[in-house]
Amino acid sequence: MGSVVTNLLKDVKIPRMVKVRQVFSNEHIAPEAIPAIIQGLLSEDKFRSQIKPGMRIAITAGSRGVANVDIITRAIVDFVKAQGGEPFIIPAMGSHGGAIAEGQRQILKDYGITEETMGCPVLSSMETVKIGLTDDGRDVRIDKYASEADGIIIACRIKPHTAFRGPYESGIMKMMAIGLAKQEGAEVCHDAGFKNMAVNVPKFGRAILKHAKILFSVATIENAYDKTAKLVALNKDEIDEREPALLKEAFAMMPKILVDSCDVLVVDQIGKNFSGGGMDPNVSGTFVTPYASGGIKSQHVAVLDVSDESHGNAVGVGTANATTRRLFNKADFDQMYPNSITSTVLNSSRIPCVMDNDKLAIQICIRASTEIDRDNVRLVRIANTLHIEHIYLSEAYLDEIRGNDRLIVESEPEEMDFDENGNLF
Repeated sequence: MGSVVTNLLKDVKIPRMVKVRQVFSNEHIAPEAIPAIIQGLLSEDKFRSQIKPGMRIAITAGSRGVANVDIITRAIVDFVKAQGGEPFIIPAMGSHGGAIAEGQRQILKDYGITEETMGCPVLSSMETVKIGLTDDGRDVRIDKYASEADGIIIACRIKPHTAFRGPYESGIMKMMAIGLAKQEGAEVCHDAGFKNMAVNVPKFGRAILKHAKILFSVATIENAYDKTAKLVALNKDEIDEREPALLKEAFAMMPKILVDSCDVLVVDQIGKNFSGGGMDPNVSGTFVTPYASGGIKSQHVAVLDVSDESHGNAVGVGTANATTRRLFNKADFDQMYPNSITSTVLNSSRIPCVMDNDKLAIQICIRASTEIDRDNVRLVRIANTLHIEHIYLSEAYLDEIRGNDRLIVESEPEEMDFDENGNLF
């Protein structure tokens, strides 16, 4: 970094921080109990009777970092096999993985979903087939392999979306309308923008329910600690009516930063494995559209790195005010831009101020903040937006959180620990 910028920032004071444990409800399903629960859910005749011997059954798997996704997927595969069906897995992730078949296969591999671990084929293709029209006359497309199956099981997670609000957000309807539809179908659904997404997701989802061989869905809801809290099976004719109530449950379980505002938010890592938006704005407050709100309020956000699991997809960095050269060098624009083009939200892939190291990225955000107490900067640091049980708060918060049994202080105030290159240990 040039001497001018370094000199401008060298005297910016970074506050001392305390480690804090955030307390949320930790009710969850133990991973080892998941297979039996799924077998129990699907043992109902309305599910079991739909799978006949010899039927080829497509099972969806998405690109999000869903807790226990490998265990859940394998349990569905085993159930299908037990009925005499022939299961196979398809990536249902729209344009993710660089909008190429091998990229989507690699994402599943990173989650432990392979032909070897699942005991069935994983068929990845970006080719889609038109199966019908929406009620307003638009083409409805789904994955080629799914279209050739005798039945489709939608496996997914239900949670609030990062860019719009509606009765169906990230969940079963969206998995069908956008995930199952690959790049082409996702582009059609996004074409009217996020302003209309609350209408388009169920519109396309209902058309797929009508025209595709959807059998049922196995959906999961996670608690604030990224653990499986609930598993539910919905028959094809139950999805439309029952998903909105499950979304409300997901909202109630979502993690959040338990202080309302800060001067600067520091996010150690972003990545598609943490959120479709790189960092979940329902936590970080960094929404890319005006059609959703929530999360912590901050003046500036520093994003320091992108996860290895994201394969260079640093989408979401555009909602930060500063980042590091380390992240910039890892960013793969062939991974990032297909997401932004398909979703019509280009600002999520913009590059903010690029600083040589973590310290400068934090300092520039503090320096640019206005009407703050520079001797008592209110700074929040999180590892990522998915794992926020443990966070760091600057000592300016100590009086505010004292006595709050949901914010447990676990350390004395300490200076941030930077190495000789100015990066956090």
